[in-house]
Amino acid sequence: AVQALTYNRPPCCNHITLSRTHIMQLLFVHGSGSSAESFRFQLAAFPSARAVNLPGHPHGELLPSVGACSAWLHEYVHREALRDLVLCGHSLGGAVTLQYALDYPDDLQGIMLIGSGARLKVHPRFLEPLEAAMQDPTAWNAQNGGFDRVAPALAEIMNRRRIENGPRAMLNDMRACNDFDIMSRIAEITLPAFAIVGTDDVMTPPKYSTFLAAQLSDCTMQEVPGATHWGYAEQPDLYNAAIAQFIATLDARKT
Repeated sequence: AVQALTYNRPPCCNHITLSRTHIMQLLFVHGSGSSAESFRFQLAAFPSARAVNLPGHPHGELLPSVGACSAWLHEYVHREALRDLVLCGHSLGGAVTLQYALDYPDDLQGIMLIGSGARLKVHPRFLEPLEAAMQDPTAWNAQNGGFDRVAPALAEIMNRRRIENGPRAMLNDMRACNDFDIMSRIAEITLPAFAIVGTDDVMTPPKYSTFLAAQLSDCTMQEVPGATHWGYAEQPDLYNAAIAQFIATLDARKT
């Protein structure tokens, strides 16, 4: 079964008040080894939004490629009869969002890319420890996941979910990222797009988003000072305000 999360009240961030003409359906897609729960602040701010756990995170079978994730998400979108859809993906989820925009553009009103890129090569030094951790997860379980700047309550949830997903899911996702490369096709995407990235993001540095903004025909970009790869969880009010502004522009085009 697909797990989709929503939150009716914001736990510790500002509620976003959208205009009455707001008609977009937000769907968040998580990054490598992560979870829908990482979008807790976004789901709180946008009550009609959803976030999905990709298969194998932790339930179900892992999908080996970004293309397979895109196809799975397409099935979910149509099963749930989602309309006026805006995909918002983080890292691997951003790759899935871009692939979805290539594969099923008619499903979408726009796309948002959080710390992602058109190519997501992964250095072997990140893969080798994951391969070792599959044999002995002790060190994996002892890590904090790099959530140092995230509010402690959410960081605890994100780290618990990281451990539940395990190193196998992270290795699978990293390999999917490593194989992902649509740089030669990025100009085919003509949907409205918004790329947002933290200045301190070392996993998907700002130059990745700069490339997206330059190559996509209808893309705006924002850099967030002091935010890391997990900026949307670290500075939720700022990210949520940027999301709301992008949605407002889409609403204006639609009405």
